Amino acid sequence: MSKRPILVLQMQRMGDLILSFPLFLWLERTYPGHPVWVVAEEKFFRPLMPISPKVTYFPWEGLGVLRREKYELIVNLSIRSQAAALAGELEAGAKIGPVSGPQGATYILGDWQLYRSSVVENNRHNLFHWADLNALDCIPLSRIGQTVWPQPRTLQPTDNRIGLFLGASEESKRPSVEFWASLCAELLGRGMRPVLFGGTLEQETGQAVARIFGGPVLDMSGKLKLGELAAVGQSLQLFITPDTGPMHLAAWAGMKVLNLSLGNVNPWETGPYQNDHYVIRSTMSCALGCWNCRRDSLYCHGPFTPSRIAVIAKRMILNDRSGLTKINMPGLRLYSTARGGNGLYDLQHISGRKASSGDMLGRFWQQFFGAAFGLWDTEEAGRIWSVFENNQPKLAGKMRSHLPLLGKEFSKGLAKGIPLPDCFWDSCPLILRQFSGFIHLFLQNNDYSRPAWVRVLSLYEQLASLVSSR
Repeated sequence: MSKRPILVLQMQRMGDLILSFPLFLWLERTYPGHPVWVVAEEKFFRPLMPISPKVTYFPWEGLGVLRREKYELIVNLSIRSQAAALAGELEAGAKIGPVSGPQGATYILGDWQLYRSSVVENNRHNLFHWADLNALDCIPLSRIGQTVWPQPRTLQPTDNRIGLFLGASEESKRPSVEFWASLCAELLGRGMRPVLFGGTLEQETGQAVARIFGGPVLDMSGKLKLGELAAVGQSLQLFITPDTGPMHLAAWAGMKVLNLSLGNVNPWETGPYQNDHYVIRSTMSCALGCWNCRRDSLYCHGPFTPSRIAVIAKRMILNDRSGLTKINMPGLRLYSTARGGNGLYDLQHISGRKASSGDMLGRFWQQFFGAAFGLWDTEEAGRIWSVFENNQPKLAGKMRSHLPLLGKEFSKGLAKGIPLPDCFWDSCPLILRQFSGFIHLFLQNNDYSRPAWVRVLSLYEQLASLVSSR
């Protein structure tokens, strides 16, 4: 008798689908014998099938088949209301993610899926990658941490073609035409041959870059399908790209990636997932976990100069990590993708300004929530807080001074069952919003029930114990 299938609903964009590939692999290994079925957009999954884990894909139009089955597990990674309704309608042993009930109310099941929702417009100090968050509610941390991903390919030194992917979903995430044209010149001057890539929307951009550059460049923008891009990319020494779906395709397909992390993205959440790729990011305070740019100009683009990027590219194709550590880049920080001691995605600092108080807070909150949800104990969170307190006594004092106010609010909520005001989470000091954002959504998701208030007070006491004067 065949085992019941596992159903994953992933109706988001191409990059989101590719960042679900690790989950598909882990599901197959964690639930042996259970077929893994995936509902996704056909325009995305069809060209990716040759490089995808071996799952069975269904377009949304295949609901008739899906409704006839009972499932071992349903994981809803979509934000669409239709996906939540389907997850609620189907029968399963367990469900994770947004699920709508018979009366239409939607609840988010799973601590980690709820945490992920809580960082929407509140991700300044979030250090959990989307690919890890996809899995943490249903895959043991040990399996995630023990996974060994293939290293990016390094070609012969005589292979000097460098791919440049020109587009991204928003203007703030992509460099200008002038930047790309200057980068072509800088690469060519250092013995590298630029090749332009992009979708149909980038065809005009590719033509403009080639025209302004005026030198020898192969323009492939708008000429390749996704599967063809993955194949052609095997002849590239390096793929330079903003944060976009083809970046994740390149990393999954084994290309060496340099991610220009521009605008309203957080590389901790959506950087290249496999090890030994590189990410370059502005050190501006507002670039730390930017969700929406509210400034009058894209100031974080300024430090990204073509000459700097070309120097990094040259060091990368020479595998000169020592040389990368010595590059002086005011306003920028260079990272290498890796796995941390906890087995999850990590960005290792290579060059540029050292870690700031915001980076340290991110480490603290990662350790705190990991302990709160049972991944590890609180020892490392306590150690990080001690270092933070020594380096930033005023900020540490600000958190401690605000905690009693939260305690009174939560105690009142437990006693009277009064909902928190809508402004609660973002009226808290920035240093506390990773906590207040989760607490606020957790209570809403549990209809402000008494057990929910009890758990909130338990989390509060755990936090207060960690940040009390040590």
